[in-house]
Amino acid sequence: MLRAAENYFGLTPTEVKKLAFQLATKIGLKQVGAITSAERGTLVTLACRINAIGNSIPPFFVFPHKNFKDHFLIGAPKGSAEDANTSGWIKEENIVKYLQHFIGSTKCTKEKPCLLLLDNHKTHLSIVGLDLAKNNEIVMLTFPPHCKHKLQPLDNAVYGPLKNYINIAMTSWLVMNPGKIYTIYDIPIMLQYMIFQK
Repeated sequence: MLRAAENYFGLTPTEVKKLAFQLATKIGLKQVGAITSAERGTLVTLACRINAIGNSIPPFFVFPHKNFKDHFLIGAPKGSAEDANTSGWIKEENIVKYLQHFIGSTKCTKEKPCLLLLDNHKTHLSIVGLDLAKNNEIVMLTFPPHCKHKLQPLDNAVYGPLKNYINIAMTSWLVMNPGKIYTIYDIPIMLQYMIFQK
């Protein structure tokens, strides 16, 4: 005996939802509901860097926990680095670890110094971080307040499309995992999925 909640005319509830969505889009409904995750508000910071010719370094994640645990980066792009703090925002203690990741990825030298463009935020002004940058030939240049949107070409050319691809990856994940809610621990693998899709 089948329970009604488990089977509808030989279809599972997930198959019924997919079929309804396909039908609604086929007949041209103007507004079709989208699958979204139920929870919002937990922040993971993702620091990405790209140079003028399009090369990038592996991402740096900041998770909202007191301590980082290895399972946070399961499925992340190769070479990714991480840190944690209670807010999930990059703080002064995280900028030092990020700079170590940046130095390891770029191999800056006196002959090949690096220019690192940053938001004008006080967390980038760690004395230890500034000393680390200076000693490793990294010139840190911050954008003036309220000007980043005009002066930072990566916001439109790279980060805007990146946000769209992340949204597509999240939607794909939700479709492939019906009934599940993605968490902050799924973000690294979604980023990896998105990179391989491009």
